Amino acid sequence: MSSPVTAGKRAAYHGRVLTRVALLTLLAAAILPPGATLRVMTWNIHAGHGDLPGVAAVIRAAAPDVVALQEVDVHWGDRSGFVDQASALATETGMDVRFGPIYRLAGTAPGDPMREYGVAILSRLPITSWRNHAITRLSTQGGETPASAPGFLQVTVRMARGDVVDVFATHLDYRPDAAVRRTQVADMLAIVRTAVNPVVLMGDLNAPPAAPELQPLFRDLADAGHRAVGPSDTYPADAPSKRIDYVLVSPQVRVLGSQVIRTRASDHLPVMADLEIRPNPTPSAPTPP
Repeated sequence: MSSPVTAGKRAAYHGRVLTRVALLTLLAAAILPPGATLRVMTWNIHAGHGDLPGVAAVIRAAAPDVVALQEVDVHWGDRSGFVDQASALATETGMDVRFGPIYRLAGTAPGDPMREYGVAILSRLPITSWRNHAITRLSTQGGETPASAPGFLQVTVRMARGDVVDVFATHLDYRPDAAVRRTQVADMLAIVRTAVNPVVLMGDLNAPPAAPELQPLFRDLADAGHRAVGPSDTYPADAPSKRIDYVLVSPQVRVLGSQVIRTRASDHLPVMADLEIRPNPTPSAPTPP
């Protein structure tokens, strides 16, 4: 349990961070044309990092339209108190949610809910359809050979003026050997290239921008990090030294600006970007599973 002094310091720190984010939000609202933009965020929340209320507070202050989350526990285990973090964050932020499990294991006792871990997308906009795609993974739950597994989440959202956007959330392999990530990039691109709506792909890619395995992604999708205001490194949160969390967009999307938000609510820092959507004349949405 934190001491009163430690708790006070944490509250003061969050207050300073949230004040800065709120000011940037007001500034963006003043200079960006209403109804033409989409504010997005991606964040590896590290199963709440022991501070799920802090995660919710940062999201509320940033006021994004859509958020891609990685390392989300749903009744997973002791580390997160068996909480359904996807639903809890939806409630705390007033947003809709879709959860894409990577792993689904039996509950700890008969009658208990499934233990799930994966990615999620929160949305303030109407969700018209969604799908949890499979890509190649090397399981952390005892797997020895890469195999197809879910956790590449696609959500189609409709903006106020009717524009339709496909948002993807992903979390790539963390191992130093890039072989699995290379295959995952190919798998994701095969799916993304079937989208006819503007695309926003967000997540923890577990590799820096110069990594060879990421270059095929950057040939198809623009990296919003190139328009970052201030430092762009995202990990580790207490002393960021590398950029491994990304907002990527298709040619129909213009990046107006992006920033990394400083917070200690996770071991990663969230990335926020303001985007302008150039509508496709004939948008469509995938059929839900």
